Amino acid sequence: MTADAPHPSTLAATAFIDSDATAVQAFAAEHAQGSTDRERAVALYLAVRDGFRYDPYRIDLSPHGMTASTVLANGYGWCVPKAALLTAACRAAGIPARMGFADVKNHLSTERMRETMKTDLFIWHGYTDIWLDGQWRKATPAFNIELCERFGLLPLEFDGASDSIYHPFDKSGQRHMEYVHQRGTFDDLPLAQIVADFQAVYGGWLEGDTTRSSLQDASFANDIEKEAR
Repeated sequence: MTADAPHPSTLAATAFIDSDATAVQAFAAEHAQGSTDRERAVALYLAVRDGFRYDPYRIDLSPHGMTASTVLANGYGWCVPKAALLTAACRAAGIPARMGFADVKNHLSTERMRETMKTDLFIWHGYTDIWLDGQWRKATPAFNIELCERFGLLPLEFDGASDSIYHPFDKSGQRHMEYVHQRGTFDDLPLAQIVADFQAVYGGWLEGDTTRSSLQDASFANDIEKEAR
């Protein structure tokens, strides 16, 4: 085994990447279609990207809220739990996968989000790292296709042969995403560290019931619609 080859832990179920959950197993069996791991991984990527609405207004940092199977139950999620779901589905299909994280600037945002969080820096953005054809490939399933179309973003495609990461510009050529720090890859979701860093960076938002509810009581899709006009 080479230094970067998949460790057995990249196929194992964890409390957060619960690839052994009945719902995750059923999801993987339904969507992991194809004759190769690459084809099956691409099919899973599309199923997670477009089958679950991206919603950063409803962030639940509890252990239950960050679990892969919770995305299946809710029908939506933000970047980290959606990446956890893709990671879990790959593992359930026998494809080694792990979670990757980076800090990004100018994440898909709205005026309401920027006012609430007081920053355009989004730490611990999550994606999935998938072992295909002897290489680790980044797959970012966060933004569903309908959201991209409504917000004028280029959808992220994943072919299993190259990385799928955020585009630096949107369809109109406006600055969209800038990667400012790579946090690396993890065999399990490092929830304790994510929560600690969120409290340090977004303390006022996380601790204030009023500011948190201002997002949770609002509609991200409606805000996107307004700003896209």
